[in-house]
Amino acid sequence: MNGLKNILILLLYCYSTVATAQYITVDDTRTAQQLIQNVLVNSSCANVSSFNARGNNAIPVENSYAYFNSGGSNFPFSEGVLLSTSPSKNAIGPYVSNRGGGGSAWLGDADLDQTLGINSVNATVLEFDFVPLTNYISFNYVFASNEYQSYFPCAFSDGFAFLIKEKGSVSNYKNIAVLPGTTTPVSSENVHSITNTVVDANGISHPGCPAINESYFNGFNTAASPINYSGQTIKLNAQTDVIAGKTYHIKLVIADDKEEYYDSAVFLEAGSFAAKIDLGPDRSSTTSNPLCFGQSFTIDTKLLASYKYEWYKNGILISSATNPSYTVTEAGTYKVKVTLSPSTCSAEDEIKIEYTPQIILSNTVLAQCDDDGDGISIFDLTKADPIIRNNDPKLVKVVYFNSLAEAQAEMNPISNPSTYRNTAPNQVLYARVANAFGCVDYATLKLIISNNSIATQTPIESCDLDALQDGLTQFNLNAKITPQVINGLTTGLTVEYYLNQTDAIAQKNQLPNLFTNTIPNQQIIYARIVNGADCFRITPETLVIHTFDPSNFQDETFILCNGSNTNLTVASGFSSYLWSNGSTANTTNISTPGEYTVTVSNTNGCKKTKKFIIKASGIGLITNATVTDFSGTENSVLISYSGDGDYEFSLDDNFYQDNPLFTGVNAGIYSATVRDKNGCGISIPYKVYVLDYPRFFTPNNDGYNDTWKIKNLDLLPKSTIAILDRYGKLLQQFSSNSIGWSGTYNGKELPADDYWFIITFEDEKIIKGHFSLKR
Repeated sequence: MNGLKNILILLLYCYSTVATAQYITVDDTRTAQQLIQNVLVNSSCANVSSFNARGNNAIPVENSYAYFNSGGSNFPFSEGVLLSTSPSKNAIGPYVSNRGGGGSAWLGDADLDQTLGINSVNATVLEFDFVPLTNYISFNYVFASNEYQSYFPCAFSDGFAFLIKEKGSVSNYKNIAVLPGTTTPVSSENVHSITNTVVDANGISHPGCPAINESYFNGFNTAASPINYSGQTIKLNAQTDVIAGKTYHIKLVIADDKEEYYDSAVFLEAGSFAAKIDLGPDRSSTTSNPLCFGQSFTIDTKLLASYKYEWYKNGILISSATNPSYTVTEAGTYKVKVTLSPSTCSAEDEIKIEYTPQIILSNTVLAQCDDDGDGISIFDLTKADPIIRNNDPKLVKVVYFNSLAEAQAEMNPISNPSTYRNTAPNQVLYARVANAFGCVDYATLKLIISNNSIATQTPIESCDLDALQDGLTQFNLNAKITPQVINGLTTGLTVEYYLNQTDAIAQKNQLPNLFTNTIPNQQIIYARIVNGADCFRITPETLVIHTFDPSNFQDETFILCNGSNTNLTVASGFSSYLWSNGSTANTTNISTPGEYTVTVSNTNGCKKTKKFIIKASGIGLITNATVTDFSGTENSVLISYSGDGDYEFSLDDNFYQDNPLFTGVNAGIYSATVRDKNGCGISIPYKVYVLDYPRFFTPNNDGYNDTWKIKNLDLLPKSTIAILDRYGKLLQQFSSNSIGWSGTYNGKELPADDYWFIITFEDEKIIKGHFSLKR
């Protein structure tokens, strides 16, 4: 039941949509005269005649030209004239996609082919003669086409044109059905949105194309469209200038190109074909063409003097103005109303007039310096630009000429204004100054040579301040030279510096303020004194660089033994000395380590600094000796020490080594010392004991190795030794002061074998090992 309900609702909705949709109506029975005289023109202001129409010649007749009415739909025009490439009634909505088409006997139009370069078929033509009473005609139209689908706008378009020319003229027609401001014909190829690539039913791919003139495209139509075309343009206007009283022939024509399928139509708005007045574009800053200050301008209707004219300024009638033209000298909105005779109709138009502000210029003088006194020099005329135009940013162009006549005629401008060489002393040039709208005025520029005096200049001396004494050093030109250059001169002057006089005159390659001379020891540069845009004076400035590189002045490092003092000395003969400790002689006595400097100066005031690095050193102190013993050839001694010297080490006060670690030390008593390599002395000796045990003994009473004992163990009197056999049996125990073990047990000699010992020290440290008894 619910399903049935839904179907009924859908059917009602579709019926409602069809019932409420509104489409244009078409009457194809009207004659050419009726369509032109009563619909398209419909005004006594137009004198039309010689009406003709032709189009679809099928039998029975279905004219392709007709009257249409919007029928209450949303079509842009309420009524008008329709020209189509198919029977005109096919234009009635709604839009239904179809190929359309016309008869093969329905021919094209030669004038359309010549104008658009196409091969037309199925042409519909509406033409007539027209005598304008004004200087301007126009009418409104909409172009619609079934070629606004698929990929067609990228490849095909029907053609149409609104053709006009003087009657009887052999010249070609002028097409006024073009996009505004161009000569581009209106068509589906020239006006469309983006079109995508399409693959047809045969699998052939047709490439798309980007949008073109899309702002003139009104969009694609739907089933609710009042006309039966897939797309259409916005409302467009065709217009052209004409001469009042002349007879023109107008031909409105539309046709298919090559193939009769996918038809098109043009809809002409009723009453829009009218004779109008065109006073021309507004003259305002908005349209970038205002009148120049003080300029008079004639507004001309270009119509017959026999017409009646009323001129208005800002809506107020100008009673004295009754002619076809009116000359204005003030800003305002001007309107003319013209009653056209012999008819009783009227036409009007208005134009907005604005004036640019007055160009106010200043005549000026530009002063340059002269390198040889002949009154001829190189001038940068552009420096005078801001002065001449009073710094007005709206004056955008300044051009110089040799005479006022050339400036006014804009002939022979000076082509090198930034490097202009005057042709005579005190020469006068003429500046032609324009604003952004091309309005001009003129000013004079006098070129003079500066002849100003300055104080006598003395060489600027400096020491070579960097480490490399090569006669090259850096000058702060503003700090070192400028005060001398402008001494006694008026305030507000600035100084620029150059390597040579040519650059100084041309103001090219200006030197930086921090300048390092390029010629060692002495160099001449040139100071240009600048007064605004003028050169005040160019003067040479001599730079003198003194080098100072005394011998033996490299940094030195010395050792100072703790508790001693020494003298630091540099050569005598310098103008002054200053040590970092305040001493002012060539020698100073110091008793503490650190860094000391001495700065010496010569007669030129140049200075050189030498650094002495004083390092401390002294006698070392042995604080400990770490002994590794009972290890045979692996016995070692590591000496620990303190002190700030550079030390070497000895165990016998004879052989010294850099390393405090001694290896392979034999058992014995040693006297360790630390010696300062810088000669500050030797430390107090430090006793070191290295112990070890015999690896074997031979108790055969020959006086050699008859007993086994630990040498120097008596230095550790609280130590004990236990002798054991290989099975751990205690054979003898004795103290560190004992004469040792003779190889017996309970008075009996033991056999040759390996035996073990255990040494127990006072600090309970235990050392175990074994040795051999040999007989």
